Amino acid sequence: MTKRTHHCNQLTRQENDQNVTLIGWVQNIRKIGKILFFTLADKHGTTQIVVPDSNPNLLQIAQQLGYQYVVAVEGKVRLRPPKDVNLNMTTGEIEVVASQLHILSPCADPFPLSIDERDTVSEHVRMQYRYLDLRRPSMQEALRFRHNLCFCVREYFHQQGFLEVDTPLLTKSTPEGARDYLVPSRVHPGQFYALPQSPQMFKQLLMIGGVEKYFQIAKCFRDEDLRADRQPEFTQIDVEMSFVEPEDIFSTMEGMFATIFQRILQQPLSTPFPRIRYSEAIEKYGSDKPDLRLEIALQDLSYIAQNTNFRVFQNALQQKGVVKGICFPNAAQHYSRKKLDELATAIQDFQAKGLAWIKIQNQQPQSPIKKFFSPSQLKQLQTLFQANENALILIVADSPNVVHASLSYLRNRLAKELGLLDDQHFAFCWITDYPLFEYNPEEERLESLHHPFTSPHPNDLHLLEKDPLSARSLAYDLVLNGVELGSGSIRIHNPQIQEKIFQLLQLPQEEIQKRFGFFLKALQYGTPPHGGIALGLDRILMLLGGFESIREVIAFPKTATAACPMTGCPSEVSDQQLNELHISLKKG
Repeated sequence: MTKRTHHCNQLTRQENDQNVTLIGWVQNIRKIGKILFFTLADKHGTTQIVVPDSNPNLLQIAQQLGYQYVVAVEGKVRLRPPKDVNLNMTTGEIEVVASQLHILSPCADPFPLSIDERDTVSEHVRMQYRYLDLRRPSMQEALRFRHNLCFCVREYFHQQGFLEVDTPLLTKSTPEGARDYLVPSRVHPGQFYALPQSPQMFKQLLMIGGVEKYFQIAKCFRDEDLRADRQPEFTQIDVEMSFVEPEDIFSTMEGMFATIFQRILQQPLSTPFPRIRYSEAIEKYGSDKPDLRLEIALQDLSYIAQNTNFRVFQNALQQKGVVKGICFPNAAQHYSRKKLDELATAIQDFQAKGLAWIKIQNQQPQSPIKKFFSPSQLKQLQTLFQANENALILIVADSPNVVHASLSYLRNRLAKELGLLDDQHFAFCWITDYPLFEYNPEEERLESLHHPFTSPHPNDLHLLEKDPLSARSLAYDLVLNGVELGSGSIRIHNPQIQEKIFQLLQLPQEEIQKRFGFFLKALQYGTPPHGGIALGLDRILMLLGGFESIREVIAFPKTATAACPMTGCPSEVSDQQLNELHISLKKG
């Protein structure tokens, strides 16, 4: 095959009059008189090719070309006339006059999608023909961005003395919050492997094995409902360290991000990141994933509401609820009564029964509930929210969970609608001091808020017996611009404490041994104190690269229904395959 001498973005006026060979895909064929022009593209860029009318045989070959044909071009570089210089192209000052043209591979017609970024292509078509979609410059840039970031991460951890260790993809089913993907065993009929939701127990076993500093860019699998930042198979930056406290994890990961920002984004990153206690995040932002690009916070106005004549507020407070609100400056004119009714309907998804609102217009509060407040109470509200002219106050009264979820949603929604978020600003924070447990009312038992290997806070060990719901954990989340990048914790290294946690979770002894027996046994052989974190690589790429979805940073993603339009998976398998696995399918 003809060897190329340059890529399609390399030629400039410095190469004028040189003989070159380029290889790529044909784009933008056009004819002016008897002269044929086309653009040749590879992953690096484009170059204009001229097929002169002085070479009839060459012109005859060129006339066979079609869109996205793969060709090799041999020719001489020449400067374009000044009037034809294209400043939008890296190679816009030159063109290559072809002397030889070799068609290496034709392309089917019609081409199912456009490679031109200016053309709109549906996501389904893009995913159906992903191998063609990857030719788009934006997708090539996304793949390069992913490669560069992964290389940077590996280099950083290598320099910090970490070992990258592979962990099994065929492992034991130990549900960790989502459904496992199960793999039937042919050799062991009726038994199954599971694809890992995370390498959690394996990385802890590596600490028991004396590795001390582990990381892995790990493939993980969860059978759960999908969305823009979730896939059935995903990649995480997995880290575990021995003899550490939370601050050691924080400083290590902050160092990783500072390195990424410096080398990949060419911008500084301020560290350390803010630390916010879980309870403070909920009270102030309504969420443990606060977007700190927005300074607006929730305000508790229960002490004002309890003295009003508004029955909705009174009923909520009598049922041990709260009345809270949020204020958006200069927003009143943007939200009509119809739009406010739409907001009230939207928060019904969080079980909210209604939305109260107050606008400050003409220096006066305007609201359907204004009549239930005295002038002094309205003045208190304005002072509390620092509500000036054109401010919009939104109020929800209900149980704390409903109020916080509703106002967190409204905070995020209005921030986007009002254009208050700077996409070029990256606001990190650590959320700390999570509760160790949460209560499942349907099953009437405790559940781990993170996972059952999370260490209780040493100051709260005494609460495990009498008040476990008040016990804090040594768990932490890293949040960026309102998106949870990942979670981590200091792990339990004491087998007695681990057994106690399993008991509080009401796991039968038989089930504990069946699911975790091998791990509990390992804990008995001198386990070092250890902790770690797992960060979603795809989410990091999405946020730092300014992409709308993690599907844009994955070469071959799945749809929102966990399907692949390109390969047609998931798909049926033959009866022979099922028989080999001793599996029969249930009808209906």
